[in-house]
Amino acid sequence: MSDTENLKLYERPSSRPTKIANPGSLGLFSFASTTFILSLYNVNARHITTPNVVLGMAVFCGGLAQLLAGMWEFPRGNVFGATAFTSYGAFWMSFAVILIPGFGVGAAYSSTEEFEQAVGIYLITWFVLTVMLLIGALRRNLSFIALLFFLAITFLLLAIGAWTGKTAINKAGGGFGILTAWIAYYCGLSELLVKGESWFTLPLGTIKQE
Repeated sequence: MSDTENLKLYERPSSRPTKIANPGSLGLFSFASTTFILSLYNVNARHITTPNVVLGMAVFCGGLAQLLAGMWEFPRGNVFGATAFTSYGAFWMSFAVILIPGFGVGAAYSSTEEFEQAVGIYLITWFVLTVMLLIGALRRNLSFIALLFFLAITFLLLAIGAWTGKTAINKAGGGFGILTAWIAYYCGLSELLVKGESWFTLPLGTIKQE
């Protein structure tokens, strides 16, 4: 049996039968695409410095689609996947709220420096959550461990970049974000390529359970 059959990406057998299809690819592709776009902006690709075009992706793709993927994981009995997808779906929605002028988040601060310090605290909180999820993934598969590891580094660098105001650190966070996005694409494609329906499958790197 392939890695995909043996371990459906951080998924454990449901406690009861379900007809809900595996939402893993939807959640991972949504996360990857939104992360990839924002990370390109963070490295100033095409000389872009304003990230607001990502708002639509953050609300509907990385946000709503990933949130729904998390909700569908719960009845499948996959608590880890449900927690991860729902959490990061909420992350993208909350991130969009920060950037949408109508919510007045940025305008509420007396200075840009104070706003950046607040954003740094926001990002470091997601770093902490990602590390906790990483601990929970240590006996699942190598691909998802790599995904969460590089995502944690991304959040850490972006938080430090917000606190220090150093563009180079923010760009480094963008670089790690691009790497994270491509790992998520790989994991999502592995979930999509099911034996019997695809010409080939992609291994996730199963970790032996003692």
